[in-house]
Amino acid sequence: MIEQLHVRQLTEEREESLSPNAAKSRNSKGRERKEDSDPIRTCFQRDRDRIIHCMSFRRLKHKTQVFIAPTGDHYVTRLTHTLEVSQIARTVARALNLNEDLTEAIALGHDLGHTPFGHWGEDTLNELYDKSFRHNEQSLRIVDLLEKDGRGLNLTWEVRDGIVNHSKSQYSVFGKQWGEVGTLEGEVVRISDMVAYINHDIGDAVRAGILTEKDLPQDAIKVVGSRHSQRIDTMVTDIVKSSWDVRVNDIIKERPAIKMSPEVLAAAEKLRSFLFTRVYTPNMESADAANAKNVVVFLWKYFNKHADKLPAEYRLHADTTERGVADYIAGMTDQYALRLAVELEG
Repeated sequence: MIEQLHVRQLTEEREESLSPNAAKSRNSKGRERKEDSDPIRTCFQRDRDRIIHCMSFRRLKHKTQVFIAPTGDHYVTRLTHTLEVSQIARTVARALNLNEDLTEAIALGHDLGHTPFGHWGEDTLNELYDKSFRHNEQSLRIVDLLEKDGRGLNLTWEVRDGIVNHSKSQYSVFGKQWGEVGTLEGEVVRISDMVAYINHDIGDAVRAGILTEKDLPQDAIKVVGSRHSQRIDTMVTDIVKSSWDVRVNDIIKERPAIKMSPEVLAAAEKLRSFLFTRVYTPNMESADAANAKNVVVFLWKYFNKHADKLPAEYRLHADTTERGVADYIAGMTDQYALRLAVELEG
């Protein structure tokens, strides 16, 4: 009998060998709705599986990362970005002897609330919706309510905390944060998110002909490397070295932090600022961005005017029409939003 195997308990016992700073599944703050434990999986493993199997996760494959509805096969999508963040975060967590299952669950769920058309869609919804729209808050709303016909995924506090607090200000890697993350695993995901998008966005911009490798700030490149894999390896290795006291810190009273060395951090900041100047901001003024904004504005106006046309699940789980419309648009893929706008306008 599988109940007699006590696989979950064995896993929880192995977690006791993790860093004293790691989150242990048996010490989780729990779920909003109490559930019986799984005989095989820990609570964080169950959360990871629930996220992977949810509908919002599947839709990430057709959501923009930087380039809207690109024609090439090798541009990063929101799904491939999520997988890269997960891989980087798991590597860091394992090296620092943190909880890899919790880290993976947070990473896989952190961008579920992203709109179609990437940050262009998010910024437009934020302008339209008077209560403001942020993708990290929407990610939490999805796992708490919108998935599974209003029941949500009922995730643990630790995963929910990591999802809602992963966001960063556009001005600094370690500048204004959305909120303090309650676990070091959540901090790992937040910094891994930055490592992933800096590097794959450089690759996509080169692929699109917007810039060449020679255009990159050479003082930063000398620090982190000239190739994609080299830059990621440098940043990940530096995070592990700079955060090493996380792994063995059982006598220092203050919780250590996940961080980079000053030299590598300065290089990462420079590359990030370069991307805003040469890629992100110019893209905001492109014809594709203008079209994306027009689509979101059109859909917003249409469904707020014709609330009866809003799918029933978005009317049922929202306290206002605007809230339901924001939920509906945020859940759309790029192609679906474009196709729906054409159908409705036609």
